[in-house]
Amino acid sequence: MKVSIITVCYNSAATLARTLQSVAEQDWLSVEHIIIDGASTDGTLTIINQYLASISHVISEPDQGIYDAMNKGLDLARGDIICYLNADDQYASKSVLSHVVNQFQQQELDAVIGDVAFFNPKDPQKSIRRYRSDRFSPQRLAWGWMPSHPALFMKRNVMTKVGYFKTDYRIAGDYEYVVRAFYHGNLKYQHLPEVLVHMQIGGISSKDWRSRILLNQEVLRACRENGVPTNIFKILSKYPLKLLELIQS
Repeated sequence: MKVSIITVCYNSAATLARTLQSVAEQDWLSVEHIIIDGASTDGTLTIINQYLASISHVISEPDQGIYDAMNKGLDLARGDIICYLNADDQYASKSVLSHVVNQFQQQELDAVIGDVAFFNPKDPQKSIRRYRSDRFSPQRLAWGWMPSHPALFMKRNVMTKVGYFKTDYRIAGDYEYVVRAFYHGNLKYQHLPEVLVHMQIGGISSKDWRSRILLNQEVLRACRENGVPTNIFKILSKYPLKLLELIQS
């Protein structure tokens, strides 16, 4: 089975090398790594050129935002399994993809979900929080829960049916996509109880209080647009459990 990994980046010279290295080191060799760059003006393209041996496609051009860039990658992907790896994240070990593919091969699955460990860039070896995707179920989408997107692997034929990311979302387009895929899709999925991705804190959805407000507004919108009964109080109730992740990490 071929795995298509899509990495979207823009001015990511500070972090991209470790992302690309973590893909290049995977022990599963049937990999298609697609880089969608938004016409970076720093040293991002120089770093990409250093890893061309393990990259299948590179597009560098202006885009209409992150979800437009994700859609460009989706158009290029030809693997049996598709996933997204952010330009400031990295795979937790060299065997992540082989473990994921093994899950797909053992069962007739539409998706595999795993855990993510968050780290501070000042101390990348120390995990400060573990996002546990085993808490996810389609019913819990109404409460704002989703599997962590960098640790979500889906069959390409499933993603083709779900369609594109909505480009009028600014932060929660991946959440809206998961709602479309899982809430009405009756997907067969399995949780892989491992940390699959090390994810740097400080992403767009959590950089400040304005981003958190917009995130929750878009989560509420995603539910309403897809027929998921919820309200803002349900969605906000997930934060106490997120605090427990800090304690238990």
